[in-house]
Amino acid sequence: MTEKIYYKDQYVKEFTAEVVACQKGERGFEVILDKTAFFPEGGGQPGDTGFIGGVEVIDTVESGDDVVHICASEVSGRVECKLDFDKRFANMQQHTGEHIISGFIHAMTGFDNVGFHMGEHSVTVDFNGVVTREQLEEAERLSNEAVYKNLPVNALYPSDEELVNYDYRSKKEIKGQVRLTSIEGVDLCACCGTHVAYTGEIGIIKAVSMMNYKQGVRITLQIGRKAFEDYCEKNKNVLRISNLLKAKPEEVADAVERVQAQMQEMRFRYTQLKKNYFELYAQDCDGDKCCLFDDSGSADDARMLCDILADKAFVAAVFSGNDEIGYKYAVASRTYDVRKVAKELNSCCAGRGGGTPQMVQGSLATYRDMIECCWREIELNDD
Repeated sequence: MTEKIYYKDQYVKEFTAEVVACQKGERGFEVILDKTAFFPEGGGQPGDTGFIGGVEVIDTVESGDDVVHICASEVSGRVECKLDFDKRFANMQQHTGEHIISGFIHAMTGFDNVGFHMGEHSVTVDFNGVVTREQLEEAERLSNEAVYKNLPVNALYPSDEELVNYDYRSKKEIKGQVRLTSIEGVDLCACCGTHVAYTGEIGIIKAVSMMNYKQGVRITLQIGRKAFEDYCEKNKNVLRISNLLKAKPEEVADAVERVQAQMQEMRFRYTQLKKNYFELYAQDCDGDKCCLFDDSGSADDARMLCDILADKAFVAAVFSGNDEIGYKYAVASRTYDVRKVAKELNSCCAGRGGGTPQMVQGSLATYRDMIECCWREIELNDD
C-alpha cells in the first residue's frame, strides 16, 4: 500500500521515495512508490504530473491501495521526485472553490452537486435542479466573501459512530473511512481531493456560464489562477473590440448593437438592389427553357433570380458559382414538374439536390461547359 503524503501535507513539492514496482503498460511505465505526494485522478480532480528520477510523470492513477505513476520510461531504486506544483496548486484552488460555491448553492436550493469535472481551462459542476440566475449570482457573491475571510480548510476523519452526527454533502455512498472537507460556516463535504489550507489562497470564484443539463443545470466556473488568466484574455479581447469600434470598453455592447442594426439595414438595402439587378438581368430571358449563370456562388441568389426568371420562361434555371468552387443551382417553373429536370442535371453533372414540383435546388461538381451541354440536351415532356 502506497503511503499518501498528500493527505498529510498537500504542499509537499519534492520528496524521495523507493520504487516498489515498475512495469510496461499501455500508456507508459507504471511505477509504484513506497510513498508519494502525487495525487491520483479521482473525484473530478485530474492526476498530478511531474518527474520521478528525472523521468516525466504524464499521469497518476489509483489502483486499489496503490498509487500508480504513468512514466515516460523505466525507473528503479531510490529516486528524487518533483511535482508540477503550479498545476497542483491550481487544482487545489479550483477544487476548494468548487466546494464553496456548491455548498452555498446547496444551502440555498437544496439541490445536490451530482457531477464535477476539472478541465484544462475551466471547472464544470452539475446540479440536479434548475438554479436561477439570481441564485447563482448570490452564491457567487457569498463564495467570494468566504474567500476574503480567509477561513481555514480542514480535513476530518470521523468514526462511523461520529459520522451520523455530521450533516455533509456527498455525491455517492462511501464505504470505509469517510474523509470530510470542512470550511466552517460554508460547507462540509465528503471528498478525497486536495485543497488549500485557507480560503484566501483560492482567489476569485467566478461563474462564467450556466446551461440546462439533463434535469438540472451545468455551471462553468473560473477559479483562482485560471480565473485570472481568463480575465486577462477577455480583457485583451474587449480592448481590441473597443479599438475596432472606437468605443470605450464599458460601451462595447451598445456599440455592437448599433453595428448590428446598421448591418441589418444594409442587408435589407442590398437585397432590394440585388432583386432590381436580377429583374434587369432577366429581361431578355423567355421561351421554353432559359438558363443564366451568376458568379456569386450563392444558393440564395440562385433561388431569387430563378424565381424571377420563372415568370418569363416555361422552365428557368440559374447556376451560381464558377468552375473552381462548383455551382449551386435552382430550377423553377410555374406549370412544369422540374424534379424531372433536377434528376437529369444531377445524373449528368455529378450533382445532388431536390425540392418541389415548382422549384428544385442543389449543387453540381462539374464545369460550365458540361452544364451548358447537359442543359441543351434536356427535353421537356409530360411523361
